[in-house]
Amino acid sequence: MPAPILPRSFYQTDPVSVARSLLGQRLVSRVNGKRTSGLIVETEAYLADGDSASHSARGQGKSNAAMFGPAGHAYVYSIHASTCFNVVTDEVGIGSAVLIRALQPEAGIPTMGKRRGTKRERSLVTGPGRLCHALGIDRRLDCIDLTTRRQIWIERGDGLRIDSRTIFVTPRVGVTSAADRMLRFVIKGNVFVSGSKRMREPLR
Repeated sequence: MPAPILPRSFYQTDPVSVARSLLGQRLVSRVNGKRTSGLIVETEAYLADGDSASHSARGQGKSNAAMFGPAGHAYVYSIHASTCFNVVTDEVGIGSAVLIRALQPEAGIPTMGKRRGTKRERSLVTGPGRLCHALGIDRRLDCIDLTTRRQIWIERGDGLRIDSRTIFVTPRVGVTSAADRMLRFVIKGNVFVSGSKRMREPLR
């Protein structure tokens, strides 16, 4: 029996709370008949107010319209020939989201490897661009409703111990603005978190 899908109410709150709560949940894609999935081990929150690194800071436009839409939808954008997958949070018109940065791969690993051109599991879904490539996520999935089992969704996860001792917070990765904001959430010591080993451990 499939795990329950996260309901819309899960996303209808601030992005920091959602970013924390998404750790350990299961991201699933079914693209071209191929099912792939992994447990979420790294997220970043992007705020509607006072966050110059957020795409919503420049106001609503055609390319970021999904970010201002209903919670529980996908915001998918392209950057430097890569694709990034976000979940929209809060209320309509707010403009906040959570970037999914890394997964612990579960189902469809051979399919992920074929898409990525590697058999090394840590290289499959570690980092937002790799994750989208491995799961077949592209701009065509922008705005898709994540609360239905239609191409991509997020289920209740299991198999990872998640509590206050296993989650830690760091600055976000690769942003040049608001770089000191502590808005990256990581499962401590998980080998699938992006970056070096130092980035998978708490700041000293």
